[in-house]
Amino acid sequence: MIDHPVPIHGPSLRAGATLLLAALLGACVGTGGTAAPSVGAPSAVATTVATSPPSVPPSDAPSSAPSAAAAPTPVPSDGGTAGQVRTDPFGIEQVWVPAGLFTMGTDAAAIAKLGAQAPPDWVASEFPSEQPQHEVTLTKGFWIDKHEVSNKDFAAFRAAGGYTNQALWSDDGWTWLGRRDAARLPLHCQGDVPVQPRMCLTWYEAEAYAAWRAGHLPTEAEWEYAARGPKSTVYPWGDTFDPKRANVLNSVAPKPVGSYPTGASWVGALDMSGNAMEWVADWLDAAYYTTSPATDPTGPATGEVKVEKGGWWGSNEFVARSAYRHYEDPPTYGDKHIGFRVASQ
Repeated sequence: MIDHPVPIHGPSLRAGATLLLAALLGACVGTGGTAAPSVGAPSAVATTVATSPPSVPPSDAPSSAPSAAAAPTPVPSDGGTAGQVRTDPFGIEQVWVPAGLFTMGTDAAAIAKLGAQAPPDWVASEFPSEQPQHEVTLTKGFWIDKHEVSNKDFAAFRAAGGYTNQALWSDDGWTWLGRRDAARLPLHCQGDVPVQPRMCLTWYEAEAYAAWRAGHLPTEAEWEYAARGPKSTVYPWGDTFDPKRANVLNSVAPKPVGSYPTGASWVGALDMSGNAMEWVADWLDAAYYTTSPATDPTGPATGEVKVEKGGWWGSNEFVARSAYRHYEDPPTYGDKHIGFRVASQ
């Protein structure tokens, strides 16, 4: 599924809030490359795909869409202002994302402009899944890792017995793990140095690590809001791509996490546009935005493929957009372009 000289992908696996909601919420909103992951046979670092799709963990059950009249108002949690920094009990820096309203996805006019720039076919085939653009309310603030989880961070999970503690794993994740030699996990990966992002992990491994941190993989809506903010910018820093702000174009390797401080999002989260693409909690349904709840969406209840967000080293400016939804990797897959970060309440 990786290591093609030119990215070759196939899409084989794949509203808006009312004026009343906006009035209720207004006071509360604070705020190409070479290798591309995934298609064909897995590389040496990829894990084997299960023969049948796993069921979704209970925590991924979708929210139901409330009526406009019943739409809840965002309320603060234990954070303060947007971008407040804390260090969690595991020594990981996190930034505060307040509750609020933002525009998720991409509108038809912007899609048309992107198409006129001759994106690769495998990117263009993904554009419909970003539509329709729609307003989303997140009713609770949350903490999210300032950086992608590093090799050093993940090594602490392994040293603490993370691969042998069933309580940290979903049922499907534990089943997957039972078919592997846990002593050899995580797999060796390009960039296996302490300060670089931990990649070559399956979604299940990322999920278990997040549980060990008493957190969760961010939902797609949480991730996109942390990247775009209330202004719903195209990239974390604004609406124009700048190759100096992210490890994306013409890159042949990952960089230490946090190497591009000028690419920070509105809350100060780094590397959300490049370095490693990131697992999020949601199952993928290319048509999900046509029926997704306007409040606290969590994705479809079941699926075969998990959503991945953000660009990756060696990719392009199209996938570096915060609305991009990578569309083909099941939770049993991992490669040298996919990392993750943790969200916490």
